[in-house]
Amino acid sequence: MKIFFDNWNPNSSSGPNSFGKKLFDNLSVDESVYWAGEYLGTPDIQLSFIQAQVLTGSPVIQRLDGIYFNTDQDFKSLNEAINKTYDISKSVIFQSDFNKKLVEEWFGKHESSYVIRNGTNTDVINSIQILENNLLDEFENIWACASSWRPHKRLDENIRYFLEFSGKNDCLVVAGENPDSAIANPRIFYAGHLDWTQLISLFKTSKYFIHLAWLDHCPNVVVDARACGCNIICASSGGTSEISGVDSKIIIEDQWDLSPINLYDPPKLDFSNYKMCEIDSDIDIRNVSNMYLDVFKEALL
Repeated sequence: MKIFFDNWNPNSSSGPNSFGKKLFDNLSVDESVYWAGEYLGTPDIQLSFIQAQVLTGSPVIQRLDGIYFNTDQDFKSLNEAINKTYDISKSVIFQSDFNKKLVEEWFGKHESSYVIRNGTNTDVINSIQILENNLLDEFENIWACASSWRPHKRLDENIRYFLEFSGKNDCLVVAGENPDSAIANPRIFYAGHLDWTQLISLFKTSKYFIHLAWLDHCPNVVVDARACGCNIICASSGGTSEISGVDSKIIIEDQWDLSPINLYDPPKLDFSNYKMCEIDSDIDIRNVSNMYLDVFKEALL
């Protein structure tokens, strides 16, 4: 099967692109997979990430990681190309039940849709060494969080949670660019941008991973941290709890009615209101890739 990855940049570390690389690498083992930089001929399947950039004449499978609903943006215009791709696609792959519910509320139900949650390469993760750092070695437990920081990622809440629930000899490592909550604290370290291997090394030495983002869809950092053995703490809004793993801690917040909202003005959390996750999603990229292949084969019937 020839599969064309449309609107995918292998050199980007953004969520859709980083997942796309894991999927691309795994599918390439047994299939002929191409992307715009090396595209040749006519594919059997066009996998369009978010929205189609080209139309090859082959069946389009749209992989959706969310739509725009922030009232601080022109969300109607931003959604137009996504909606057009949705309408012409043979099938749509949502990355979470939350994502499916949201998109169907805004765009209507698609006649052929699937929920396939994100996965990661556990074999590669197992081969990566844990982080060795003399400064961090002085602490009993390492906590971590990572994102491209924006207000709805709620870094301030991650830090507040750490300060309230960590031991006196624990530390928190904040990875990612543009942290919007910087606190001078000898137990909090700002690592800046880390590449994927460096992140995995950090996660493998961390006991806890905090991701209290508001209305996140299916964050790859949570999948990776879970695969590294971290105890996950996340929020109930969005789709994060669908991939955080059994016995992860979910901070419960109010249900969103799916209407346009100011995404960059997230509510505070009540840390005393929580539950333990019971969802055991499959995060092995090999199994996730097989689910994608099943959708592709169905589209060719």
